[in-house]
Amino acid sequence: MKLPSLRAISTEAKLLLIGIPVLIWTLLPIYHMVLFAISPKESAFSGKLWPDHPTLRNFEIVFKQEHYYLHHFWQQLWNSLLIAVTTGALTLLIATFAAFAISRLKVHGGRIVMNMALFTYFIPAAFLAVPMYRTMSIYGLLNNQWSLILAMVAIATPYSIWVLKQASDQLPVELDEAAIVDGASPMQLFWLVYIPLMAPALVAIGTYALLLAWNEYLYAFLLLSKDTDVTLPVGLGNFLAADDSPWELLMTTGLIYALPPAAIYYAFRRYMVSGLTAGAVKN
Repeated sequence: MKLPSLRAISTEAKLLLIGIPVLIWTLLPIYHMVLFAISPKESAFSGKLWPDHPTLRNFEIVFKQEHYYLHHFWQQLWNSLLIAVTTGALTLLIATFAAFAISRLKVHGGRIVMNMALFTYFIPAAFLAVPMYRTMSIYGLLNNQWSLILAMVAIATPYSIWVLKQASDQLPVELDEAAIVDGASPMQLFWLVYIPLMAPALVAIGTYALLLAWNEYLYAFLLLSKDTDVTLPVGLGNFLAADDSPWELLMTTGLIYALPPAAIYYAFRRYMVSGLTAGAVKN
């Protein structure tokens, strides 16, 4: 049995010295969020590492919508889910067809269109919020959930096309040539060859777009106004308007809201790195 070299041990030790503090620093906010969630209101700011009397009463209040700011909790949670899933599906549909046309069909001018779309990222998304508000107002889409969906699709699509295009370029051209020789049409090539091989990248992009819309606050705040139409992040923002904000309920709701994306990421984690970096397959 070959023992690890001194150099390998030294490298691992350095990685641990860097990784452990980063891990702790990353988990600290989550830990304090949990502390708030299980603390009674009167001891939420006690400063202790663990509450004297932990309770699940805050979760009960949230689930039963017993606070003024939580009267539409379930509706707003459903709004967030609907908008996020729709955004992910539309972004995936548009980006997949666009990347296929640019990378595999070699559509004339496709790369120029992709680069022009990526150019929009030179402008921070926050700066585009007011122009987007005006655009939705002109077309009568304000206070309509489709306005937020379309805005999120517009933000997510350029990057999604670029990632899928890079992944598509990794696919062997011989696969397309063999399919065409066998009489495959472009759509058959798309469904039978392209889609199966691009699965990791498609899952990664769909997850990226879904989480982008799930966590969006600014556009949701500007484009939607009714309490029954807004997403949960906007609903949580109402907590900050009170003079005596119920921080324990805010943190409890935030913790609940963080669970679905955490579960989604955990379920598809093995696709995320491969799908967003090297491409779908090896040549």
